[in-house]
Amino acid sequence: MENIRHSAVHAENLPKPVGPYSPATSLNGLIFVSGQGATNPKTGQLAGSDIESQTEQVLHNISAILRAAGSDLDHILRCNVYLIDIAEFARMNAVYSRMFGDNRPARTTVQVSALPGPGLRVEIDAIAYATPTPLME
Repeated sequence: MENIRHSAVHAENLPKPVGPYSPATSLNGLIFVSGQGATNPKTGQLAGSDIESQTEQVLHNISAILRAAGSDLDHILRCNVYLIDIAEFARMNAVYSRMFGDNRPARTTVQVSALPGPGLRVEIDAIAYATPTPLME
């Protein structure tokens, strides 16, 4: 039997995880990105208090992790979106749609009672695949 192992993915200039987990793991070309919040890595603070700025920052954080793993937002297959207030769905969705362009990953969006961090309104996790050739930044 082949010895199959997954590997942790870490991106420079992103906040360290708040618990015992990796920002992402990869196995056989698939990349599993842990739920990301809206912390701006340059300031260490939330990107803003509104759902739009937080959604954009979350997707920038996911993008940085995917780049470290040899992928990008165009190669995401699935996302889970967790919102504090489902009434903000349309506003989150407008940013999500803009950031993903023509890519339309499978997705589930749910309202949750709380997220880990004061003021955090959205968290997103993702599954993507690595591209066969390195991506240029």
